[in-house]
Amino acid sequence: MNRIVRLPVLAAATILMVGSSIGCKRLEARDQLNKGVEAYKEQRYDEAIDHFQRAVNLDPTYPMTRTYLATAYAQEVVPGMDTPDNEKHAQLAIDQFEKVLDADPGDSTALKQIATMYYDLKKFDLAKQWQQKVLAADPKDADAAYTIGVIDWTQAYANAVKDLQSVGMQDDSQGNAKMPKKVCQEVQQQNTPLIDEGLHYLLMVVDPTSPDAYLGSFANSPKMSGNGLRPTDDEAMVYLNLMYRRKADLDCTDPSARKADLAQADAWREKALGTRRANEEKANSKVNGVVIQ
Repeated sequence: MNRIVRLPVLAAATILMVGSSIGCKRLEARDQLNKGVEAYKEQRYDEAIDHFQRAVNLDPTYPMTRTYLATAYAQEVVPGMDTPDNEKHAQLAIDQFEKVLDADPGDSTALKQIATMYYDLKKFDLAKQWQQKVLAADPKDADAAYTIGVIDWTQAYANAVKDLQSVGMQDDSQGNAKMPKKVCQEVQQQNTPLIDEGLHYLLMVVDPTSPDAYLGSFANSPKMSGNGLRPTDDEAMVYLNLMYRRKADLDCTDPSARKADLAQADAWREKALGTRRANEEKANSKVNGVVIQ
């Protein structure tokens, strides 16, 4: 009889002990998290990683701990450096951000950071895929659309330069009218989808009403109305200038089309310069205490 009475008491005591243990671990995790934040602020990233990893080990469910750990790993990545150590840190960051997404698939920080890691590693196709996931989560994210456009231009430019160099030519940024027909065909095959995609996303940022925003495979894309995601983005306008110069490469059998594309490029260059001046004037006015609407 006494034994039957004691069993629930022992069970209750065990639950209290477990709860106390969990509470202690959570307190230890919070302490490690705070220490990691302090180390991170002072740019002692290796030390911060150590503290954040301990916090994760102590309490994997503690909010933001894994995000902090991933962000600390990301700080160790040098953009564009092709070394095993750099790729290792990037992959460690990606792995932790993916675990964040396991718990919250719509976490915008994790989505953007993974896209950034792949961009820094020059894994452009993967970077674009993740930026598209960012846009799927937030269709109004101008940075994601802009970055896809930049990647497309980077790849298209590299293709054009490589194909031109194969016949001893240099890019003239004016449509390369003298390139041999075979080279033009190679450029068309490689760059047409990139240029279509790049124009689509760059125009989404500044001018979604333009017909060129829905070129090629994007002809059936949902059309936006009104202003772009960031209509005063002068950097996006610069890349539109550059992208239309790549589009001019595709017009090797149509001089009038080449001329029209180069005219578009010049127009976006001028608009970029004017918009940049306006943006700088507005920024200066804010510094001086006057806001221009």
